[in-house]
Amino acid sequence: MGAMGAMMPASVAELDALLSAPSPGVVAALRDAPGDVLVLGAGGKMGPTVTRLLVRAAADSGAGAPRRIVAVSRFSTPELETHLRADGAETLACDLLDRDALARVPDAPNVIFLAGQKFGTRQAPSLTWAMNVMVPTLCAERFRASRIVALSTGNVYPLTRAAAGGSREEDPPAPIGEYAMSCLGRERVFEHAAERWGTPVSLLRLNYANDLRYGVLTDLAVKVWRHEPIDLTMGHVNVIWQGDAARVTVRALGIAATPAVVLNVTGPETLAVRALAERLGTLLGREPVFAGTEAADALLSNARRMTQLVDEPLLPTDALLTMVAAWVREGRPLLGKPTRFEERGGAF
Repeated sequence: MGAMGAMMPASVAELDALLSAPSPGVVAALRDAPGDVLVLGAGGKMGPTVTRLLVRAAADSGAGAPRRIVAVSRFSTPELETHLRADGAETLACDLLDRDALARVPDAPNVIFLAGQKFGTRQAPSLTWAMNVMVPTLCAERFRASRIVALSTGNVYPLTRAAAGGSREEDPPAPIGEYAMSCLGRERVFEHAAERWGTPVSLLRLNYANDLRYGVLTDLAVKVWRHEPIDLTMGHVNVIWQGDAARVTVRALGIAATPAVVLNVTGPETLAVRALAERLGTLLGREPVFAGTEAADALLSNARRMTQLVDEPLLPTDALLTMVAAWVREGRPLLGKPTRFEERGGAF
């Protein structure tokens, strides 16, 4: 998407197509990672985009033998399973906490692990730990002979000064709250798999992917549009277009290694929430309403290693802001799942 410039989709179908457009780098990466690909946790926010991207890239890669792209999820939304099949993926309904069901998932040399739980941690902390630590444990053992890309989160880092440029991969984790602690547990499980079985692993610390239907910029646009107050306490963020995040995810198959490789996945800029809201206000013709004062620190990641290892052109922030504003102004569908990026105590 970054290389193509901003093209405003007129429907959800067009948005999904735009998000999953493969770049030459993705096609090459998939050509260099032969064989089938499993997407575990394909029913989440990133899963459908990654699955469609894989299907399209596989078709463009010119591989000799047909390859299967298998989307694995509980598929609590049956329409999603239908749509992914129509787009060319195989689907498999599976509860990843069920050892017997997991044993029936086919082998594949390439695994992209996207399963996890964030929201609802306060109400059901044990389920969060089960999803974020037990499921990775079961999957890491089940697919120990595969190459694994596992999605993590920038929440494993502490808050850092906005002027410092964000946490780097070599910085020690300091998770705040049970969600972030359980996500560090997920990382440790996959690191152990790399050490014990020699499983090549990439761990992607993502924050924050922005579809037009959800994301930090969508949260801000909705508040501006509705004249709702915007909390400035978490005064700075990183964001990345979900299409770009998906392309980096697939390309991370090519950097999976043992010991596990850790990679921050986000935009290269430290963005001020106030400035983002003001820009959205201009685009929407509404005056933002602010509350609170910017803290000196925020949850921020440094994307330098990503831009060095995975040379994907990224959609510029202002192009994404323009698309988000148009999507919200025109009343197009939203997921209704705020990111809660404002949360500073790790309670989700």
